Amino acid sequence: MKDLKLPEPIAAYFEADTQNAQAVARCFTRDGLVLDEGRTHSGLSAIEAWKTDSSAKYTYTAKPHTLENQGRKYIVTARVTGNFPGSPVDLRYSFTLERSRIATLEIAP
Repeated sequence: MKDLKLPEPIAAYFEADTQNAQAVARCFTRDGLVLDEGRTHSGLSAIEAWKTDSSAKYTYTAKPHTLENQGRKYIVTARVTGNFPGSPVDLRYSFTLERSRIATLEIAP
């Protein structure tokens, strides 16, 4: 599998995802949005809570393998492996970037 050249804010997100909720939240704009599992998490404290909650429920690793660019949107497909139903699964992470941060992230199968 080839190494992807992810835009810096996206590479920072996947690195932070291996660390902690505060590191993940720092990747977003002040009013950033995360859409995951049918729920919307708005703002840094909500994003931090979302990551804290998901980390408490599941242990997983996400390995990006595909990158598509559609204007301001970047779609990264990652193989996610962990202790959740259906593991492993390929998930699509749709990022919209703003001022070297993530403005929106939507995670979908």
